[in-house]
Amino acid sequence: MSKIPKNRSDKEMLAGWVEDTSIEDQFLKAEKKARQAKPKQADDYAPPAEFRQAGFHPALMQELGKQLLQLRLQLAQKGATHFTYTIKREGENIVIKPQYQL
Repeated sequence: MSKIPKNRSDKEMLAGWVEDTSIEDQFLKAEKKARQAKPKQADDYAPPAEFRQAGFHPALMQELGKQLLQLRLQLAQKGATHFTYTIKREGENIVIKPQYQL
């Protein structure tokens, strides 16, 4: 057996040592990368082509989504969980009405 050298620094003892990556390390690295990924902003979202042709831009789509969500919450408070929408054009206005039964 060879002699173990004394009074060596940590750097000297670990020189040339390479740690193997375990599957756990790979998963942790992937999780960290996913967390660091930029979350999607409303401006990053592009409406479907048929909506873009009608003049809907991302900010308008976001506002429409907020308003529909608020309406849905109000209907849920009334007890209406199943409903549909009817869309009508009245002059220059477009009206979206929910249809439901309590």
